[in-house]
Amino acid sequence: MRLLADIILLIGATFTLLGALGLLRMPDVYNRIQAGTKAVTLGALSLLLGIGLLYPEWWSKLLVIALMILVTNPIGSSTIARALMMAGVKPWKKVETVTSERDQA
Repeated sequence: MRLLADIILLIGATFTLLGALGLLRMPDVYNRIQAGTKAVTLGALSLLLGIGLLYPEWWSKLLVIALMILVTNPIGSSTIARALMMAGVKPWKKVETVTSERDQA
């Protein structure tokens, strides 16, 4: 059981790290919100599951924490995104550069 808990904790830490990297790498605030919300939510839930496997007497408290994360993260991110849209923040658009045939050769 300890090995399984350690693997799940490692998975949770990895998703949390990837969420943090997504916050740094994404081009605009809307993409950053999505990266932070999805990856960090999955990472936090995996961490809670791993802790629950290590300490079975904490299941009820961890379940309440998991439910709070599942409710507040999506609501918070959509509220922030809606406020940004209302404030006039434009989503990022990739700029296509046109190259001539001579430049490609």
